[in-house]
Amino acid sequence: MKATHRPDIWTFSTFDPVRDVDFNGWALARPGGNILVDPVPMSAHDREHLARLGGAAWIVVTNSDHVRAAAQLAVELGAKLAGPVAERDGFPLACDAWLGRGDAWSAGIEVVELDGSKTPGELALVVDGDTLVFGDLVRAHTGGRLGILPDAKLRDRAAAVASVRALARRAGIAAVLVGDGWPVFRDGGALLRELADALG
Repeated sequence: MKATHRPDIWTFSTFDPVRDVDFNGWALARPGGNILVDPVPMSAHDREHLARLGGAAWIVVTNSDHVRAAAQLAVELGAKLAGPVAERDGFPLACDAWLGRGDAWSAGIEVVELDGSKTPGELALVVDGDTLVFGDLVRAHTGGRLGILPDAKLRDRAAAVASVRALARRAGIAAVLVGDGWPVFRDGGALLRELADALG
């Protein structure tokens, strides 16, 4: 796995030739058990690295379009699955926990529920107040610039924009880690505010 802006967060990726972007999975090394977020298939190198970190206790799937390799890895790693409570009735995986707005689920990790994206109640995670992990709504198909899903894929554009603006108002965000495209490791809060302003 690749190092990031913090010594306790790692990333692993696969390239999607249709969209010409990387699909990213995230590994959060946490004292109470490591967490994978929206994991893509892991190479042998990635798996060995994760094993050295102590494996994974949980896998968080932010939305039903980001199941990716979660089911397989949960079995292989003996990890529990968590998904968005707003999709509970139709989610493609059986989860051990259902997460929603404001859940105090893991120490140092705040669960944020996003409105208006292409799936109900898409999750984002705020790690220790300075790192924001997105699934689908916010992405970065161009280096150094954040964007959101195309309007045609949004259930409610106004609600989606409001969700982005609410996060852009937060102080202290340094990094914005996205599921699709280029992560932002510095000045993430400024780029998120720039995006919010550009959304009109």
